[in-house]
Amino acid sequence: MTLTPQHILDARILIVDDQPANVSLLEDMLETTGYTQVSSTTDPTQVCALDQQTPFDLILLDLQMPVMDGFEVMEKLKATHADGYMPVLAITAQPGHKVRALQAGAKDFVSKPFDLLEVKTRIHNLLQVRLLYRQLDSLNQKLEQQVLARTAELRDSEARYKALTELSTDWHWEQNQAGEFTRVSGPVLEILGLTANANALEAVLTHPDGEAGPTDEHGWNTAERADLQARIASRNPFLDVLLTRTLPNGLTQQYRVSGTPLLDGQCNFLGYRGFGVEVHAGLGT
Repeated sequence: MTLTPQHILDARILIVDDQPANVSLLEDMLETTGYTQVSSTTDPTQVCALDQQTPFDLILLDLQMPVMDGFEVMEKLKATHADGYMPVLAITAQPGHKVRALQAGAKDFVSKPFDLLEVKTRIHNLLQVRLLYRQLDSLNQKLEQQVLARTAELRDSEARYKALTELSTDWHWEQNQAGEFTRVSGPVLEILGLTANANALEAVLTHPDGEAGPTDEHGWNTAERADLQARIASRNPFLDVLLTRTLPNGLTQQYRVSGTPLLDGQCNFLGYRGFGVEVHAGLGT
């Protein structure tokens, strides 16, 4: 939502001063300017109760008052403003109170006797900042809700994906961030040539005499298997990579293997998942 001049004029303002003449002067100035929600009190002990009933966008607070001065009022307001933003414009005739007021939490100050143009300008600027602050806070809350909703959707999608994977594949596996297997269905380790301690991608890619061959001692195509293991080790997604095995009886088995990283709602790496299906079994040509 865009902040308009009318939003500022509709802001809630409270005037706090024990001198009725000062209250009347500020009320007349604000109402003449066009502000529509101006309240006032000459009793500083009522400020916190009034603010809790209807939170104000700006409080014009005199610092020198009997019973409870402006510094005491600000100290009590701190307890009721959980967001840490205390919308106070301090009013003082004492130069030494200006820095102290800012240190106590006031956002700005004006001096007595009033320069009405200065007062109007400072009020407008503070209200603009306050309303933008509230809009930003509202947007952050909406964004947080959207993130939570999206995370729930992703978790639901993840659960459906897992169920479909288990139903539609011959074997599948999951690994954690360290590469350790956390879920294995079917002869995954044997087919992929991996070990349960997945920090090492272990395959027999040479014959017993140490020379590389087209197949290992179990009949797996060494080039295909090395390529597949490299893809898994890189943690990048891949789809339908071919893996071939020739059995001693001449039967040829072919598998299609796919893999994908597991990410959370903020795209942080959680682990890795893969699955495979047998697509061919028959005598080699």
